[in-house]
Amino acid sequence: MKVLVINAGSSSLKYQLFDMPEGKVLAKGLCECIGIPGGTITHKRPGKDNYKTETPLDNHEVALGWVLKLLADPELGVIADIAEIEAVGHRIAHGGEKLRESCLIDDEVIKYLYSIVKLNPLHGPPAIAGIEGCRKLMADVPMVGVFDTSFHSTMPEHAYIYPLPYELYEEKSIRRYGFHGTSHRYVANRVAELMGKPIEELKIITCHLGNGSSITAVNKGKVVDTSMGFTPQEGILMGTRSGTIDPTIVTYLVSEGMSAADVEKMLNKQSGFLGVSGKSSDARVVCDAAADGDKRSQLALQILYYGVQKYIGAYAAAMNGLDALVFTAGIGENDRDLRQAVCRDMDYFGIALDEQCNATCPRGEEVDLSAADASVRTWVIPTDEEFMIAKDTARLADR
Repeated sequence: MKVLVINAGSSSLKYQLFDMPEGKVLAKGLCECIGIPGGTITHKRPGKDNYKTETPLDNHEVALGWVLKLLADPELGVIADIAEIEAVGHRIAHGGEKLRESCLIDDEVIKYLYSIVKLNPLHGPPAIAGIEGCRKLMADVPMVGVFDTSFHSTMPEHAYIYPLPYELYEEKSIRRYGFHGTSHRYVANRVAELMGKPIEELKIITCHLGNGSSITAVNKGKVVDTSMGFTPQEGILMGTRSGTIDPTIVTYLVSEGMSAADVEKMLNKQSGFLGVSGKSSDARVVCDAAADGDKRSQLALQILYYGVQKYIGAYAAAMNGLDALVFTAGIGENDRDLRQAVCRDMDYFGIALDEQCNATCPRGEEVDLSAADASVRTWVIPTDEEFMIAKDTARLADR
């Protein structure tokens, strides 16, 4: 079965075409600057030269039209006709209270997605635009929604309810949802496979660390807590997001004359690595500056390391133990200094790295970094959200 995976952003659209169930990637690419000047499309096929073109991309439907054209192009394509695509999987950040697992997309699902845009104003509209565009261009092809929030839907009530007036949950759906769930689900299941044990027997902490970061506790295959909350703002320091702060800082800044919109912009776009270091939101730039002796960059890194350690300690306590710790995503997979700093002085929990293994860990590979005598296995596992989406899509579309 050939499955097309779509990840639509506000001005971008990523795609991958899979041959399932093998999971072979036939082609992938990126459409950029949708709806704004400077539209570009990059199309990649394994073993062949990349193709890149500049063209106006007025909306997501136009971008999708280009994607389908390229996939079936006699010279650049990998299929003879778009009719070979048997299902389309859509990455959707937010499933709200109702959509707690991957599902076939019908009119009722789309109606519900529109109804929760207020919970997901940044990522909701482009995801819907991607779905609507595919439905117009591929009307008879089954569509599947895979939600970043769904893996976290197993959290107990005491973990997802905020200590606010309960009516805010009942009337406005204010609760912890959690994000990056597709990534956490992939690496949690993958580490169980690599360890040769059923996930139902393991206590796992997964650290998805990138420009946006979250940490999740997975006890016997079910999420019991996660660091992101009502929005992706909560948790540890990120590229431009502050992570968790005292909420009274917000009301104080408003009382000092900042507008609510300006405070929100500051917390989401001007904080984190960028705000503390004053250098960049890119962890690589901050790391280079720290290595050159920049004190604020060093401080930003220390805030991140300490924050990750605190969540690991809290989640090990919440699960009454820990069997595996997983690092994934851009920073988690590639920053050996972060892994070393986070795992330092964690022997109380049974966490200890093989320093040589961590220092020489090849990028893009699954590696057990644990010291020989460590009771907790520490892994780096590259995430594969698109493959997870393709698996769910193939399973649901084949019913």
